[in-house]
Amino acid sequence: MTTLSPTKLAQIRASFAAQTAMGTIRAELGEVSAGRAEIRLPNWEGIRQQVGYIHGGGVGVIADSAAGYAALSLAPEGAEVLTVEYKINMMAPALGEALIARGAVVRAGRTLIVTKAEVFAVTGGQEKPVALMQQTIMVVPG
Repeated sequence: MTTLSPTKLAQIRASFAAQTAMGTIRAELGEVSAGRAEIRLPNWEGIRQQVGYIHGGGVGVIADSAAGYAALSLAPEGAEVLTVEYKINMMAPALGEALIARGAVVRAGRTLIVTKAEVFAVTGGQEKPVALMQQTIMVVPG
């Protein structure tokens, strides 16, 4: 795991803090390193769908953001990143104490970065895979 410069890490943490969507759903930024980022989402009544599972939109938003921050970690200083597209497979109901999305860069180009994210439901310290995403990110120069 390659550590980031203090400047890049501060940029990512400030960006996450500025995302009101993440605050609204109570998501937290976890470990971040070069080409990797983790987001945790607690299971609470405001994020559940009608059957009681964590809503697929919640699964998608943390996968999108975790992979996006993995991409941002490799983007040039001062650049931003935007999602161009993603495809997500829901593999099991999102049910547990929390979800963890782990984003990783697959290939970093100059203008496009391909990423993936895996989302796990956590119960009693055990992780169960619930979703898999592939994404394309566009680097936006500062």
